[in-house]
Amino acid sequence: MIIKSLELSNFRNYERLKIDFSPSVTILYGNNAQGKTNILEALYLGATTKSQKGSKDKEMIRFGEHESHIRMFLEDSDISRKIDMHLKENKSKGVAIDGIPIRKAGDLYGLINIISFSPDDLSIIKEGPSERRRFCDMELCQLDKLYMHNLSGFERALDQRNNLLKQISINPELKDTLGIWDDQMISFGSYLIEKRRNFISEINDIAGKIHSILTEDKEKLNIEYLPSTNENSFKEELIKNRERDIFLKSTNIGPHRDDILFIINDNNVKKFGSQGQQRTAALTLKLSEIELVKKRTRKNPVLLLDDVLSELDRSRQMKLLENISGVQTIITCTGLEEFVKKRIKYDKVYKVSMGQISEESL
Repeated sequence: MIIKSLELSNFRNYERLKIDFSPSVTILYGNNAQGKTNILEALYLGATTKSQKGSKDKEMIRFGEHESHIRMFLEDSDISRKIDMHLKENKSKGVAIDGIPIRKAGDLYGLINIISFSPDDLSIIKEGPSERRRFCDMELCQLDKLYMHNLSGFERALDQRNNLLKQISINPELKDTLGIWDDQMISFGSYLIEKRRNFISEINDIAGKIHSILTEDKEKLNIEYLPSTNENSFKEELIKNRERDIFLKSTNIGPHRDDILFIINDNNVKKFGSQGQQRTAALTLKLSEIELVKKRTRKNPVLLLDDVLSELDRSRQMKLLENISGVQTIITCTGLEEFVKKRIKYDKVYKVSMGQISEESL
């Protein structure tokens, strides 16, 4: 499945936009803050209902407007699909597939798999555990509809339990009701732990081979899952830590405390890796995502590269481009430098300026 075209209305800095994409490589170029990334954000949002930047719906509506509309057209051989999405200022977004409204976001996941890679993705390696959990969750939601259901259920139960823990300090008798939320957290959370473990194991196998190629066998990368607890002992540890949770007024055991460890040659990349190693690890992770999607779905994902070439040296740029053959790729960059012109075989190129696009002849 590929993205054939995109139409926007009152999205970010676009009053109106219609753009067609190549089934291979499309380039969007222009100065910073002109709207290139906004197009990629709309594509990612249309495929997942989530902004890869973590933006709220109302933040993506054009200034001065109250709602925004995204229409994305997909194509797979002789099959055409359409995703319609309305963002509303003070209401939940509305989504329809081929004109039929869907009730939950999980109905959209998997229709098309999309992978985004930007300089911000270095935060997966460099920042705190929440960035690594988010990476894991976003990919698993696209690959496993039940994962989305269990993730939503776990987050609701966690919120309710944390609210109850705060109330217990005022009314200790409420302590007896904790078991209700414990049971839900254990049920939903055990599924998340199992699926995360399998996901990290799969991506580690792929990443080890890719990283070896990227570094010409000079580095060995291992990706390890560090769960707060495992599915078999979750219940026991949650109960054992109950008094501590009441004292701290928050839940301290569960998948919301998980982390992922990146190790190069026995060293923690986050703590001891050079900037170059961190960037190579991030590149390896994204290339591994592509291969995992191919393996799981038997289809190619769509790849969004947001100004990422400027963050990679010439060698890493070449390795990235060598590994995306056959994958529909949409690239943003500030200019069509000689490297881009000589090294990337693209079929469509657009100049983006102040919320307007113009297609240029090749």
